[in-house]
Amino acid sequence: MAEKKSRKEREDVTEERPDKPLPTSYIAADPEVFARNMARAFEEGGKALAAYLRPRETGQTGADQLAEHTAEVMKTMSHVGQYWMSDPARTIEAQTKLWAQYLSIWNSGLRKAMGDGADGQQDSVADKRFADPDWSQNPMFDVLKQLYLATSRWAEDLVEDAEDVDPHTRQKARFYVQQIANALSPSNFAMTNPEVLRATAESNGENLVRGMHMLAEDIAAGKGDLRVRQTDATAFKIGENIATTPGKVVAQNELCQVIQYEATTKSVLKRPLLIVPPWINKFYILDLNSEKSFVRWAVEQGHTVFVISWVNPDRRHADKTFEHYMKEGIFYALDVVERATGERKVNAIGYCVGGTLLAVALAYLAKGRSKQRIASATMFAAQVDFTYSGDLKLFADEEQIETIEEDMAERGYLDGSKMATAFNLLRSNDLIWRYFVSDYMLGKEPLPFDLLYWNSDSTRLPAANHSFYLRNCYLENNLSQGRMKIGDKTLDLSRVTIPVYNLATKEDHIAPAKSVFFGSQFFGGPVRFVLTGSGHIAGVINPPAKNKYQYWIDGNADGDIETWMEKAEEKPGSWWPDWQRWIETLDDKRVDAREIGGGKLQPLEDAPGSYVKMKC
Repeated sequence: MAEKKSRKEREDVTEERPDKPLPTSYIAADPEVFARNMARAFEEGGKALAAYLRPRETGQTGADQLAEHTAEVMKTMSHVGQYWMSDPARTIEAQTKLWAQYLSIWNSGLRKAMGDGADGQQDSVADKRFADPDWSQNPMFDVLKQLYLATSRWAEDLVEDAEDVDPHTRQKARFYVQQIANALSPSNFAMTNPEVLRATAESNGENLVRGMHMLAEDIAAGKGDLRVRQTDATAFKIGENIATTPGKVVAQNELCQVIQYEATTKSVLKRPLLIVPPWINKFYILDLNSEKSFVRWAVEQGHTVFVISWVNPDRRHADKTFEHYMKEGIFYALDVVERATGERKVNAIGYCVGGTLLAVALAYLAKGRSKQRIASATMFAAQVDFTYSGDLKLFADEEQIETIEEDMAERGYLDGSKMATAFNLLRSNDLIWRYFVSDYMLGKEPLPFDLLYWNSDSTRLPAANHSFYLRNCYLENNLSQGRMKIGDKTLDLSRVTIPVYNLATKEDHIAPAKSVFFGSQFFGGPVRFVLTGSGHIAGVINPPAKNKYQYWIDGNADGDIETWMEKAEEKPGSWWPDWQRWIETLDDKRVDAREIGGGKLQPLEDAPGSYVKMKC
């Protein structure tokens, strides 16, 4: 992997900027400097190509992965194409519709170019890709934008109007068309993006030199695959300016570390709090900094907080299953909490797939004698039913799961970059193409942003665990249907009768609010469903001091989420205080603040521990 260079070193690869007024057109101010910078940009582009080819030539990465993905897309789209091509009249009708739109856009562009004051279509006003004024004011760019948008809508309509295509194939085709359209946006190409052309002229091409240099670095960092930089990673160090809430690792095993955080109040709630984060990402999303940390806030409310920090697995963990994560993760942590506090009952929180695992553990415990170890459960954007699980379900049909399993069999795990890419594709314009243009064409280094640093700090996934998750949840939906087996037990969520606080986020692309709401009905006890504004991360990490977004409570529990929303009460700000009130209505007894380890467990190291610092 190429070693990261400092900002100063990266700036040194460009020619010195001439001391001249910046041009106002798309013509370079100094052709000689521009020519030299173009040569350097091509040189840096060659380094990027070499970084891409090197691991393929040495066999470090599969050369056929792109071909496999392309084949999957073509196979899916062929079902749509077959419908339209099977009837010549239908094909001609679809083509005529598109060409009619092209003719209208072209005529409108000609009138605008002739100065009659005609405006282009305004359907891209809210589209951040076309925020630059020249996309509307310059007739050439306006026509280009409108042609692109019309073609994208036309392609989407072809998918929607194709009859006799099964729902899953249609959903996949819709997703692929959207990804192709996003990739082919004229804003993603230097020669058709007015902002990039203007920046190139103003800097005599220095932006492209910087951009190609960063591109080469990022391909090298991705070991042959492009790892788009979304933030300045050098600005953060775990344990120093991120994940800084004081605490200690009080226990660890092969799969996880258990962290206990220092009390900051004289008295604490008698019932401890155990947090089960996802292993798809790292736990410190709940402890980004002092202002955004749910962990720190919970400690300030008087909780004795314990958090599971999962190991970043490698080949040694290939056979670790959901059952291992439940027993060596949640059950192990419950024993640690009891030794440290003397309390057998805890309040538990599960985030994302950590919430799914928590639900599995609750159903497992409900079949045995230890069902009272967890007194209440809180789910942060977690699914227990996968009927409405959104676009991630597109990656979970039998054929694709088999491909993933073959890939994992070679390594013993799924590389973290694969899952990160899947998540980024759900919002590709915001999480991929925005940075592609800014980084590699405008030559701008992204600003430090703790949330995006966490987002890029990916983890690997054990083969057995991930295969079980894909098949039992996304493919077969076994948990909610009472078919999931863990060990010798068949799980039944209806036997989970403890109180559940079920939080969904309104704009969630990973655990859609409709899916989380639908899953509430499968628990056998009281469920408080709460909907918060924003998405999978920002909706959850919404501290009261920020006073952002809003949340909805007390809707109609029957029917679907739309019916629930009709009667729900909207509240301003964070849902965190609502959760705290709910917790205290269950048990508000307090005791003196506890020391870490309770005198029975010897701390192993300072929080956030060493497992969370393991890189892919």
